[in-house]
Amino acid sequence: MMTFRLFEKKLASLPMTVSWYLADLGEARGKQELFTRQSPQRLKVLREHALIESAVSSNRIEGIEIDQSRIGTVIFGKPTLRDRNEEEVRGYREALKRVHEQGAKLPLTEETVKELHRLCRGEIWDAGQYKERESDIIERYPDGRQRVRFRTVPAAETPACLRELATLWRHCNQELWVHPLIALAAFNLDFLCIHPFRDGNGRVSRLLLLLQCYNLGYEAGRYISLERLIEQNKARYYETLEESSQGWHEGNHNPWPYINYLLSILKAAYQEFEQRLGQVKSPRGAKTDLVESAIRNIAGKFTLNDLKRACPGVSRDMVRRVLRDLQKSGTVECLGRGPGAAWRKRKGNTPEKG
Repeated sequence: MMTFRLFEKKLASLPMTVSWYLADLGEARGKQELFTRQSPQRLKVLREHALIESAVSSNRIEGIEIDQSRIGTVIFGKPTLRDRNEEEVRGYREALKRVHEQGAKLPLTEETVKELHRLCRGEIWDAGQYKERESDIIERYPDGRQRVRFRTVPAAETPACLRELATLWRHCNQELWVHPLIALAAFNLDFLCIHPFRDGNGRVSRLLLLLQCYNLGYEAGRYISLERLIEQNKARYYETLEESSQGWHEGNHNPWPYINYLLSILKAAYQEFEQRLGQVKSPRGAKTDLVESAIRNIAGKFTLNDLKRACPGVSRDMVRRVLRDLQKSGTVECLGRGPGAAWRKRKGNTPEKG
């Protein structure tokens, strides 16, 4: 809530980069309806793919991974879950379902925050409950050293702080202290600094980010995984979060590095969304487009497993088929034999945007 307290005092000016992001995102939101009225089948595939990527990436950021061969079954099926990791990935999928289905109708309240935590944490004992003891952010190094990255709000003060944060979010948007997208990023920063739960704070923050986007009418997160984009830029995520949290307790912090970071993630989501749907007349399938897009975004050599990891909703056979087609067209070349062989884009060639 400390960032909102800064904004309540009124800002003298905005950093130039923030202004640029806001202008770009306003333009992207204006074109959003045009894209979402086109190609229903392609949109359906993008929604399913984003759901998978979001559940996998948001957990993987926290070091939680499951067997690649089980991803589709865990997220879309009703299997007996094998371990705690599968339970957490399934739980995040259930929380995502709640956000996607209710969208702007789901209010951002203390009760909503606790409910999303309860869903994404599964059957663990403190799901949906605030932390009972202090839980500072600790960074541990390979040699055994550790340091406190940030001292979070004490457990006894957590409920009041979260209630104040939800109230300030509403007041900020009603009275327009700042642009709503700046308020969205500020909420995310303050939530992570409060750190209301023993575990799962990062995952809940990403669910709330998506929910707030829907509340503000920004829908790209339905089709492009914000969690995957954050994972791909994870180092910058931690850098800017630490930079913007310094002095937070005293209200002397600089929120703009982290705000800039989140706005850049939203801009990247819209750029990818338009790229995927901009050529709606393409005869190729949406899953082919997903694989080709992954290849375009890979620097250097890659393997079949790298592509499968980048496209968890696409079957291994489909990935092989796309690779064979691109090999025939001279776009990529195989550097070895067998399923573990490395591939690379041929110089001067990249898969065309579909």
